[in-house]
Formats: sequence, structure tokens, C-alpha cells
Amino acid sequence: MNYTMNIRGRLLDLSKPKVMGILNATPDSFYAASRVQTEEAIAARARQIVAEGGTFIDVGACSTRPGSTPASEKEEMARLRMALPVVRREVPEAIISVDTFRPDVARMVVEELGADIVNDVGDEEEREKRREERGERSGIEERGERREERGVPRPMLRMVARLGVPYILMSSEPDLRQTLLFFAKEVRQLREMGHKDIVLDPGFGFGKTVEQNYGLLAQMERLGVMELPVLVGLSRKSMIWRTLECTPEEALNGTTALNAIALMKGASILRVHDVKEAVETVRLWKELRV
Repeated sequence: MNYTMNIRGRLLDLSKPKVMGILNATPDSFYAASRVQTEEAIAARARQIVAEGGTFIDVGACSTRPGSTPASEKEEMARLRMALPVVRREVPEAIISVDTFRPDVARMVVEELGADIVNDVGDEEEREKRREERGERSGIEERGERREERGVPRPMLRMVARLGVPYILMSSEPDLRQTLLFFAKEVRQLREMGHKDIVLDPGFGFGKTVEQNYGLLAQMERLGVMELPVLVGLSRKSMIWRTLECTPEEALNGTTALNAIALMKGASILRVHDVKEAVETVRLWKELRV
């Protein structure tokens, strides 16, 4: 399907898939080569993404790698206040998204720093729950369940509806059925609050085994029933390097292979570390669509 996204009054055509380059302003993201922490390194990475054909730059300041301890909200904000002005100055034509799970960080980057998109990598209650030992129940979990019973939208949904910028909604559900149920509920809540520009992210690598990741990818075209663009983030993830028995540094070829499959199954945006290779994959895929 042909989709558009409203970026501050300018319509972006997604009929040809776009590439989102990853810029990690963190010291501990899972792929070491993606980490940039100085202004010079951030500027160079932003220029590289655009020069290689990236449309979006996705800036992260809090690692979500498995087993990591998230940076504090204060630290995440400080990193973004340093990184985003550099990106905007170096590549003013780029569309900037920020991946975060904190509503107040989303507000700050949009209202203070002019970010174009909020890329939600899981709400803070969910992140805190993951810190609990298996089988233990936290006050946060119980509050989350009461919120679900009341049908009250979670805080990030309320925040992005207020901000009015495009929103990438990620699922940590393990299979297609639960992913669709989650998307249906959250999209309905967003629509009821008047929010329009929503992108779905099936969340490869989040809350799923290797087998569940591949099962979801095999059926990904069925997300088309939601009639919304889909972002796919497979780049150098463990579902690739564990299967190939290699390292994240050696997982580029596998990433390209799965990105091609994702395009054939309806992806509108590829979120990647390696922009040039992803752009070339889109160009070759497009030849099949002529």
C-alpha cells in the first residue's frame, strides 16, 4: 500500500521504502561500531547516514540491549541535548527520530529540540518490570494491570497524542496473533485521542526467542491488515548472529538477506546500522516492483 507521513506539515511518500540510519549516543549499545559519544563523532555519523541515502536518523541515548541497565532519565536527556543540535546543524534536511521509552524524554526532544518522530522502544513500566526477577511482582506491574483493566492509554500514548508528531509503535509480543491484538488496542486508543501518523514496529529482538522472531517475520505481511506502514529493525540482531554462529560484527550479510525478505513482506522503513547496503537492497527490490 502507498503510505504518507506528515513531517511538520510536509508529506513524506513511503510508496518507495525508506532507510533509517541508527545513531547511538550511548557507551553500551550492543553493536560497538554504532556508538558515537563526542560531537565530532556524532556529526560524522549524521553526515554518513545522509550521504549513503538515509532519509531518517534515529538517535538513541539509552541502550535497550538485553541485560543492560537503562541510563537514568537525566542522563538520557543530557546525551540528547548534546547530540540532537549537532545532527540538526550538520544535516538539516534529515528527518530526526528519537528512540526512547520515557514520555518526558519524548516531550523534551520534540518541544525543546525539534525532533520529528518519537520512536517508542517500550514504555517505562515495561522496562522496569524486566528488571524484576522472574516470578516476582512489582508495584509497577500491578499498577500497569489496573491501568489495562480501566482501558486507560499508557503515558507514552497520551504524550505523543499531545505532541502530534509521527509515532513508531513497537510490540514486544512473541507472536503474530498477540502482536496484532496489541497493535489493534493501542492504535484504537491513539485514534480516539486524535493521533494520525502511526508506524508499526513488530519489535524483532524484543521479548521474543530466535524462533519466535523468525515465525513473526515469516508472517509479517499479515500486518497489512492494520493499513499502516511497518518499520523493521533487524540490523545485526541476535536472531541473525546466533543462527549463523557469528558475531554482530559479522552479521551484515545476514542483515541484508533478512532486510530483502522484510521488503517483500511489506516493510516501509528499514532501521539499520549499515545505510549504504540497505539503500542498495531497496533499489534492487524496487526493480522487482516495476
